[in-house]
Amino acid sequence: TAAIVLTGSERAFAAGADIKEMQHMDIQSCYKRGLLAGWNVVSRTRKPIIAAVNGYALGGGCELAMMCDVIFAGTGAKFGQPEISLGTIPGMGGSQRLPRAVGKSIAMEMCLSGEMIDATRALEFGLVSRVCDPDCVVSEAIRLGERIAKKSKLIVSLCKEAVNSAYELSQQEGLRCERELFFTTFGTEDNSEGIKAHLEKRKPRFKDC
Repeated sequence: TAAIVLTGSERAFAAGADIKEMQHMDIQSCYKRGLLAGWNVVSRTRKPIIAAVNGYALGGGCELAMMCDVIFAGTGAKFGQPEISLGTIPGMGGSQRLPRAVGKSIAMEMCLSGEMIDATRALEFGLVSRVCDPDCVVSEAIRLGERIAKKSKLIVSLCKEAVNSAYELSQQEGLRCERELFFTTFGTEDNSEGIKAHLEKRKPRFKDC
C-alpha cells in the first residue's frame, strides 16, 4: 500500500470521545489508562494518509483529521474543537496542530468558543487542501493516493518526513534535516532511476529501494 485513505460516514468523519464514558473519569484514571496515547500511531505512520471528510469532524474527529497528511472535505463538512463546552480542552493534539494549520487567532477562536467552521472557511484558513462534492470526496482522495503510488515509496516517506519536520523543529534544524534527507536520496536506486528516466524522456520504473 502506497497511501492510506481515511474516511467515515456521510454524517460524520469520526465521532470523537465517548462523553458518557468521560463522565466517570478522574485524573488518576486518565494517567493509569494512558488515555488517548494510542492515537499517536496515526501521526507516526510513514505512509501518506489522506483524510476524506464528510459531515462532522468535531473534537477527536477534527484532531484525527489533522493527524493526516492531506485533508479533502465535502461541501457539508464541519470542523471544530467543542471541548470547552464540556469544561475541558482538546486532548489529542487540537491545541497544537490547529494553530500550525490555521494560525493562532483562528485556532484560539475555535478552541475558546467551541464553534464550528464549514468546509469553505476550512479551505480559506488552510485546514483542508480541497473542497469537493460530498459524493466525490473519497474518490478524489483515492485518485490522489493513486498518483502518489506512482512515485517511489521510499522517497515518498523521506519527503513526508522532511515536510513534517517543519512542524516539529526550528527553521534551522528543519533545513538541516531536509538537507540530510535530500543527500540520503542520492544513495538510493530510485534516485538513479528517476534521473535516468528523466534524461531518457520515459516514465521511471521505481523499485522502492
